[in-house]
Amino acid sequence: MPDIQLGAHTLRSHGTKVARFHMHDWIILILLAIVDGCLNIIEPFHRFVGRDMMTDMRYPLKSNTVPFWAVPLLAIVLPIVIIVGIYFRTRNVYDLHNAILGLLFSVLLTGVITDAIKDAVGRPRPDFFWRCFPDGKAVYDNMTTSVICHGEKSVIKEGHKSFPSGHSSWSFAGLGFLAWYLAGKIQAFDRRGHVGKLCIVLLPLLCASLVAVSRVDDYWHHWQDVFAGGLLGFVVASFCYLQFFPPPYDLDGWWPHAQLHAMADTRNDDQLQSNANSLQSRPSMIVTAYVASEGQDGIHMRDTSPILDSMESGRVL
Repeated sequence: MPDIQLGAHTLRSHGTKVARFHMHDWIILILLAIVDGCLNIIEPFHRFVGRDMMTDMRYPLKSNTVPFWAVPLLAIVLPIVIIVGIYFRTRNVYDLHNAILGLLFSVLLTGVITDAIKDAVGRPRPDFFWRCFPDGKAVYDNMTTSVICHGEKSVIKEGHKSFPSGHSSWSFAGLGFLAWYLAGKIQAFDRRGHVGKLCIVLLPLLCASLVAVSRVDDYWHHWQDVFAGGLLGFVVASFCYLQFFPPPYDLDGWWPHAQLHAMADTRNDDQLQSNANSLQSRPSMIVTAYVASEGQDGIHMRDTSPILDSMESGRVL
């Protein structure tokens, strides 16, 4: 861990400075949230669904084991609570700010990518039959054998958003970022063989995996949707973490890049100040050395040249 005075960079002393430096990043986050909202409003692509395809889509329509509102709590609120708790111990606003910023980027980027793919692919969910025909009476086109749905429009719309799983991608984006963050904070890869540290790192990933599995159990997703969503979320989380922090196995993996840059700038400023003070004291040293040298030369001349001595005293030889 770098040698740094804890408490030197708090919210009160450096919070405004750090926020201003990342102002454009926060604006981009707001834009990502707006884009994700628009992607949830637009109608997804309605993929062709025929009579023969309904065999794999007759699973019962169930409620969610993990409700939609619980996903942000697990993927955003829980990691932020842990990050804030670590801030109260380290008093480092650089770590607090970059961790929250990276977490939000991870979740929102994943959300935009997930919803964009959902709308473009339009894959029916495993329970699409009961969304399309809530009364169980199937109606198909006589020519194309395509389904003619008579269910609720909002339910049918949601039925065309199977791939990839949003629950899975969001969970792995938020909790995957938290796993990276904890790995750096507890120095899980310090080559000392502490298996307990790995258990702490893997715990968020286990929670995300359970959320993903629940989507298959509830028949809201095919297993391919869950696998793709989880992979997408964890990859984005990894990129976002490494954008703000060194790898956890790095010697400086404890602090964010911004903290390390601030430390380097402080050292450079101290070095420049030291050089300036040295230059200010150098002229007097030069004058002193010059006077001493001049005195030594004069003594040498008087000892070795009596002619010059007589000329200086006004005597004529």
